[in-house]
Amino acid sequence: MVDFVTWIFGICVYILQVIGGSPGEFGFGYYLANIVIFVVIQPGLILLFFILWRLEKRKHASKPSGS
Repeated sequence: MVDFVTWIFGICVYILQVIGGSPGEFGFGYYLANIVIFVVIQPGLILLFFILWRLEKRKHASKPSGS
């Protein structure tokens, strides 16, 4: 299990390095990549999944329970 977690961590660090890269490659720096991921994308996904969950819950609540 520890090897799996270490492997996942290594992949995540590599992805951050690729996204961040040198400022000449994509125009991103490592710090900007962190900001984009953890300040924009992650909260956006949390909000999206919350909205989808509420819509699904409302859809099921409006159906009459029948037996």
